Amino acid sequence: MSPTHEALFRDKLWLETPLIRSTHISSLLQCNVFLKLDSLQPCQSFKQRGISHFAQHAFRKHGPGVHLVIASGGNAGLAAASAAKALKVRCTVYLPHGVNQATIDFLRKEGAKVAIAGNVYQEALQAAGKAVREEPNAVMVPAYDDPVVWEGHSSLIYEIRQQLPNGIKPDAIFCSVGGGGLAGGIMEGCKAVGWDNVPLVTVETHGSNCFYQSLSLNNGPFVGDVASRPVPEGTRPERSAEHNVTVAHLSTLTSKATSLGASSPSAAVVRKALDRKGGVRSVCIPDEMAMQATLNFAEDHKTMVELACSVTIAPAYKPSLFKRLIPESTPSKPANIVLIVCGGFKVSLDDLEEYRKIVAAELAAGGDWEVAYNGERFGTSKAE
Repeated sequence: MSPTHEALFRDKLWLETPLIRSTHISSLLQCNVFLKLDSLQPCQSFKQRGISHFAQHAFRKHGPGVHLVIASGGNAGLAAASAAKALKVRCTVYLPHGVNQATIDFLRKEGAKVAIAGNVYQEALQAAGKAVREEPNAVMVPAYDDPVVWEGHSSLIYEIRQQLPNGIKPDAIFCSVGGGGLAGGIMEGCKAVGWDNVPLVTVETHGSNCFYQSLSLNNGPFVGDVASRPVPEGTRPERSAEHNVTVAHLSTLTSKATSLGASSPSAAVVRKALDRKGGVRSVCIPDEMAMQATLNFAEDHKTMVELACSVTIAPAYKPSLFKRLIPESTPSKPANIVLIVCGGFKVSLDDLEEYRKIVAAELAAGGDWEVAYNGERFGTSKAE
């Protein structure tokens, strides 16, 4: 890190995680693929960075009496609880009914108070907001839409710049996207280190793709004219005058990648994506393709990742899709690619067994999976 950013992150509550070259994926794609292993954070996801950074700001502003409050179905709440434990301050995590017991147990082990409110995330968020309004020392911790959170996530890029061999500049960075907090941090970091022209490939699942749909509602990287693009059923466009963009609000979320389950993205991050020099290559894949990637990654790297993380990895296990996304990589000039292995707590051995059965049935049925990429749709082989 530069001296300026060393000072900014001097007292950080996250770990500098390894960046490793994947022999397996590099061999498959005939290029250099590096894995940034943020699954190794104390809370098991990248959210340790931005949310703990926000918690430290709140601590400096309000003192040791600050009470951190967050509404979350899992990973963001775990990050807030981990940060509160390190800072020795109170933390309450509001969860909707239906969150699994393992998540609740982990939160309590981290010292957080767990409050169950409502049947969906929005109702838990409303309960958390009411608690913050009623207590002077309470501070609402944002899950993804805040500049301080993005600043914390940007630390990923400073680390990657130091860790890549021989001053290599990546030819593309892949990350998953839900509400846009991670993507916002990556874009901020890239701009700060002179990588604003590095393409960012954002990956979501069908049924939880508010970022993809939001890009489609604006002039930008998608094919065709905005007016000619149909708005999917169940999607409500909303104009953000502040950021001069239209964002998509999804009425229902059907993907099993629940950690990507934002009903709408950060308007500010959508604006950053549309404006950046290197552009954004926006991709949507089916849940089953993410499940296959989870299984492949566990086999190759002996690491379990949840579906919201394996979406990032999935295109790297499909050489024909990867070639379409990164045509710059050739046998004579292999690309240098970074995959953000963002981690996440929502995965178990039982999940992997379920995925194995689902993928086996898909392979037996044959055919292709449908992929969406910057407004185009095409098939990619299930068996590749």
